[in-house]
Amino acid sequence: MTTHDIEPRSDEPRPLESAAARPGEPRSIESRASWVVASVSLLLLGMSFGGPWITAVGLKEIAADTGGARSVPSLAVSLALFGGAVGGMLMGRIANSYGIRWTVIFGAVMIAIGLFISSLGAPWQLYLGHGLFMGALGNAGLNAPLFVYVSRWFDRRRGSALALISSGGYLAGFVWPTIFERSIAFFGWQWTMIGFGVFQLVLIVPLAIIFLKPPPDLPAEAAPLGEGGGRPKVFGWNGNLVFAMLAFAAFLCCVTMSMPQQHLVAFCSDLGISATIGATMLSVLLGMGFFSRQGWGWLSDRLGGLLTAIFSSILQCLAMSGFLFTQDMTGLFAVSIAFGLGFSALIPAYVLTIRELYPLSEAHWRVPGLLLLSGSGMATGGWLAGYMYDIYGHYGPAFITGVAFNIANIALLSMLLVRQRSHSYIR
Repeated sequence: MTTHDIEPRSDEPRPLESAAARPGEPRSIESRASWVVASVSLLLLGMSFGGPWITAVGLKEIAADTGGARSVPSLAVSLALFGGAVGGMLMGRIANSYGIRWTVIFGAVMIAIGLFISSLGAPWQLYLGHGLFMGALGNAGLNAPLFVYVSRWFDRRRGSALALISSGGYLAGFVWPTIFERSIAFFGWQWTMIGFGVFQLVLIVPLAIIFLKPPPDLPAEAAPLGEGGGRPKVFGWNGNLVFAMLAFAAFLCCVTMSMPQQHLVAFCSDLGISATIGATMLSVLLGMGFFSRQGWGWLSDRLGGLLTAIFSSILQCLAMSGFLFTQDMTGLFAVSIAFGLGFSALIPAYVLTIRELYPLSEAHWRVPGLLLLSGSGMATGGWLAGYMYDIYGHYGPAFITGVAFNIANIALLSMLLVRQRSHSYIR
């Protein structure tokens, strides 16, 4: 690499200032600064993912104000998720070229604008505010770029770090629903959106300026794809084919994952359970997802990403089935806890699998590409549940569909795992 006599870009890799490794041991890039960066990134994502929860918590109120169909606010949340996934492809490249700090600040500004537009109340304004500004220009500037950025601070406990920052959406879901439910009750959903838009902007911008520093230099990585110097392979298959299978598996499981998250409060209300209890139940579900994800991260550092994803998907499928058979408050709390425990490992396990199988030089597009499919699944599942509710008048058919998608995910991941194990024996 040629060295130029110019000032390095703000998040261009720089040498790590730490004690030398013991003789004979590879030098780790991890330091206290690595965990500070990961923790701040968690807070940033916990703020940026807060906006869509206003719409999820106020789903019935927003539906009543926009014509009565629950598919309207459901679609708005789905567009926010899908927009964030699509925009992540572009923002990942921009962050790689110009620095993570600027995409994060830009994203926070766009989220504030999106919440203001959404608060104007017409369906098309909800769609525009959520899909374009909160999603494609807002969360996209934080989510995928921060995954890649934080992974560059770790080499030994990367799974744990990815589990931590990928909990940002669930930290938001744990903290904000009960607050938003009270705010909507007192001030209405429009003023709640405006107030939160200003609040997240005031908090995210200074944190990004202060803490998002250049990552350390990574030691040269052996190319994990090169088998015999020919066309890149993974498990003996074309590397891009395996990547497509992983991304489609992420889509399938996220269809299931999003249904209870977006519709639990409304589902509880349909059963005669108050919105306050429903919001608390949602917080419990996502709080369990947040805390258990840290344990899954520890486990993934030992088992690897692919096996961790299969275990998590099986637990999610079993818990999703529970929503079909439990309708009392105590039972729903138990199922919500089980669901939070089940789904929580999936996204970081997929990202860890990508980082295990593909070189760092491809992370800036493979990680956003995977998150594009997972975000598309989240968007599809949330909208599909609202659409099927409008057709059938209850959530049973939607939840059955979610279980079916989850079973397909387990089958696809199992195929990859069998191929991984058989290929390792052959080698």
